[in-house]
Amino acid sequence: MFNFSSHDRMDEYTVTCLFRSDTVSDEKKFWQIREMTQTCEIAVVGAGPVGGTLALALAARGRKVLLVDKADLKPMEHPDFDGRAYAIAHGCQALLQEAGLWERLPFSPCPILDIDVTDSKPGRPPSRLMLHFDHKAVGDDPFGWIIEARSVRVALNAALAESSVIVRAPAKALVSCKADVATVQVEDELFKAKLVVAAEGRQSPLRAQAGIGVTRLPYNQTAVIFAIAHKVPHNNVALEHFLPSGPFAVLPMTGTAEHPNLSAIVFTESDANAKLLYNMDDTGLMRAVEARLGDRLGQLELCGQRWLYPLYAMYAARYYDTRLALAGDAAHGVHPIAGQGLNLGLRDAAALLDLAGAAEDPGVDAVLRAYQAKQRPINLAMLLGMDALDRLFSTNFPPVRLARDLGLAAVERMPRLKQRFMLAAMGR
Repeated sequence: MFNFSSHDRMDEYTVTCLFRSDTVSDEKKFWQIREMTQTCEIAVVGAGPVGGTLALALAARGRKVLLVDKADLKPMEHPDFDGRAYAIAHGCQALLQEAGLWERLPFSPCPILDIDVTDSKPGRPPSRLMLHFDHKAVGDDPFGWIIEARSVRVALNAALAESSVIVRAPAKALVSCKADVATVQVEDELFKAKLVVAAEGRQSPLRAQAGIGVTRLPYNQTAVIFAIAHKVPHNNVALEHFLPSGPFAVLPMTGTAEHPNLSAIVFTESDANAKLLYNMDDTGLMRAVEARLGDRLGQLELCGQRWLYPLYAMYAARYYDTRLALAGDAAHGVHPIAGQGLNLGLRDAAALLDLAGAAEDPGVDAVLRAYQAKQRPINLAMLLGMDALDRLFSTNFPPVRLARDLGLAAVERMPRLKQRFMLAAMGR
């Protein structure tokens, strides 16, 4: 068991008998139950970037928090570069700082200073009608940062080791929520909580247990994710290149001693073509990248591993149930076309931190209704916007292509509208 906590003080709590044995005296039962029972205010199930950040931020504000994950967290640090990265919007930095994660990131985040949006067909140069976003148009701050996935995990583990969060991993949480209290059984321990947060991802067992329905929007697309080393510096510019088969994104990363110029690639294709790309040899895959990127970054070399992610959007019918709140991918999932998936989850965490973190009883319906009212409309609007963008650009129908190219050109010439897009990208 992965146990970071040195704050496992046992508190007496009236509980229902956990087991039955006619050979055990009533007095012995009482002491066994007492020793096995603890109290916490909020239990978070799922120790990924959303759940782990929320648990740490709640603990930093003085709440007693239990964090449970079915996986062993230490091996997830991935000592070797593996090519995966997160896009973190500027507006989410404050939460990571409050959780004590930002300063613990072992590999420097790479700021995104500019964003280029282009449109074309494979093998052809991008259309001259394009969008360019310069961060200086809205201030001195970057749009956000690209952070290695392993860097976030290392920071989470280091912060948890020094926090008051009670961590149980690998472990399975058996949760029962009633009107007055939630019960979380973790192996031979029983915890009483006022609120349980499900941050377990898109296949959330707690969401299913609560009977919360989910709507899924299939894309018949799969993302192939990897990193490349390149000769020409990226100059902190992110590229979103729209193609009929799906968007092709190039995200600037912080270089290493071996590869000073690095970028992450999110290569979206039809399900069948994505599998072909994934199984290509390195030379063939780099040719496919060059066919879409041209000579923008010069000579290319594959770095790290390749990852395959089938794409679909989804949203939960509601964000809460009795003493239960959904956060992150347990509540919603969007197309990665603008890299907003994790940011939406972190904003869920920030909303729960402000609402539940400040409440005397964080699990009452009034708090959970306020959380849903704040987050669900924002997340649904983002989902629909990303869905519309993907469907608009993932077509080669000439009139549609002409209309969207003209639209890009029009926005490029409207500074105030561009500024609104930039502020939204920053999470403001």
